[in-house]
Amino acid sequence: MDYDRFLSIVQHAAGVDRQTAETTVRVALETLVKRLTPDQARDLAEHLPREPAGLLPQDHVQENVYADEFLRRIAERERADLPAAERRAGAVFLALSRAVPTAVFTRVVSELPEDFRLLVERTVAEAGPTLTLEEFLNRVAGRAGLADKQGAWRASEAVLETLGEQISVGEIRDLMEALPTELSSALVRGNEGSDNAPGTTPLEDFLALVALEEGVSVDEALRHARAVLATVRDAVTKKEFHDLTSQLARSYIEELVPA
Repeated sequence: MDYDRFLSIVQHAAGVDRQTAETTVRVALETLVKRLTPDQARDLAEHLPREPAGLLPQDHVQENVYADEFLRRIAERERADLPAAERRAGAVFLALSRAVPTAVFTRVVSELPEDFRLLVERTVAEAGPTLTLEEFLNRVAGRAGLADKQGAWRASEAVLETLGEQISVGEIRDLMEALPTELSSALVRGNEGSDNAPGTTPLEDFLALVALEEGVSVDEALRHARAVLATVRDAVTKKEFHDLTSQLARSYIEELVPA
């Protein structure tokens, strides 16, 4: 994820302009790092865009900054009230959760003191819909009747890579912001391997490509595509899902998108 996409998540979730989002990111990360150990800061920094990663120095002195003090500092620095500070903090946590691998984010959060961990979990939940990779794969497996997460991973990769061939670069970026980070590469591969205009591939060809990529029958590919798209809908906002489906032919909507 690049810095522009990171900021756009903060802007969208916090309802602020770019300049305010940049200030929010700086204040939140400079304050958050005081609560992290050097190892935790290093874990996050390794997976972030260069600009926010630079706000997580690895040689800092750890402080006992608790959740209420964290929010107070954000409110004070941004001249905002506490509800606004909490909303903006949640937007930054949401961007972090989407920018770094799920395992890294979960590990860092799990090692925070309880009040801070609860703040992160609550504000991320309130800031916007998001699924961890495990949650995404479990839902795909359940909907598609797959036996395990490995099968759900193969199905998700095949469907998303083929979907990446059918939609615009801008829509791929939007999906990458909302879906688990580990699934982004499939969308990128699909886009890089396509010279089709969005929405021009017949549904039969789409399913044949998914079947070929996954090594399953076309009937199974249809079931898997329905499961993956239903789970994508769980992971994104209504507007994001509408933007996605608006680039697909009507036959896709009728056959693949759950009512």
